Amino acid sequence: MLGNAAELAHLLAREAEAVCRHYLSSGRRVGNYWQVGDVRNSPGRSMFVRLSGGDTGGRPAGKFTDAATGEHGDLLDVIRESCGLLDFHDVLDEARRFLSLPRLQQRSGQRPRPSSVPIGSPESAQRLFTISKPIAGTIVETYLYGRGITHLHGTDSLRFHPRCYYRPEADAPTETWPAMIAAVTDLKGHITGAHRTWLDPSGRDKAPIDTPRRAMGHLLGHAVRFGPGSDVMAAGEGIETMLSLRCVLPSMAMAAALSAAHLGAILFPAALRRLYIVRDNDRAGDGAMNGLIGRTKEAGIGAVVLSPQCGDFNEDLRNFDIDALRAALRIQLAPEDVVRFFGGGVTGP
Repeated sequence: MLGNAAELAHLLAREAEAVCRHYLSSGRRVGNYWQVGDVRNSPGRSMFVRLSGGDTGGRPAGKFTDAATGEHGDLLDVIRESCGLLDFHDVLDEARRFLSLPRLQQRSGQRPRPSSVPIGSPESAQRLFTISKPIAGTIVETYLYGRGITHLHGTDSLRFHPRCYYRPEADAPTETWPAMIAAVTDLKGHITGAHRTWLDPSGRDKAPIDTPRRAMGHLLGHAVRFGPGSDVMAAGEGIETMLSLRCVLPSMAMAAALSAAHLGAILFPAALRRLYIVRDNDRAGDGAMNGLIGRTKEAGIGAVVLSPQCGDFNEDLRNFDIDALRAALRIQLAPEDVVRFFGGGVTGP
């Protein structure tokens, strides 16, 4: 394994500039170095990758140093961090894919090399979210704008990863696609999981793969949250559904539970007094709604159901417009919340 790693690092170093252009695309060449923000491909100028070596006393090609953090390593480290890979075997496979070499086959009887962070765990979810970057100016914005979602203030729970690892369900080669990464958090704001939406590189739609949405980590009771906790909040299934509501109700706290089953089990903040249950117009949505109504009643929390005209509120936003969505929501909210969240001076749609 180590010999293979050393050989791959040497081969990558011979193509150092091509590696940097591919995995550190936010940077640029400056003399004999590739300059970028960090090993996770953030914009900036503090990290330097040497593009060629051989001069006396100089570092070998492919070695990098981050002047801001002191972090250093080689191009295998660049691949690991920029792609968010957790298993060293996967790093070697990705390096071989880039170099157009056959994938490394595990020898019979050889035990897999354990990852320092278990795949699919809350720790791996935290790491994935950390190595991703804010969505501003990325194809995540393009994707959400294309779904009519233009109010993105307060969406710090969403990030962008340019090359997020995707494992097909069948025994097929691993792929990498751009992805929207959403942090799943508990009531204290601790990350317990992450949700990935793989995107087409154009940002016009989800990636053309079998399962473009997947979650990892601990989800039960938790959610992707938008806005600080309050005595009034809205909870629904999908991220796009809840972001559609925020275009009309930007000051209301909202939570996306990611599925009907998880919506029915969402935990209530201690201060919650009224919950708006954002229903998807299908049998699973009805089941989640009924279960959640029962739980709010037992907890002494008022429950109000918000129903879309189409399948969900994002479909409403795209098929009609924001004024129509505003009008539909006004008549479903409690009167005091119309004043609170729409403003006392708002009239009409």
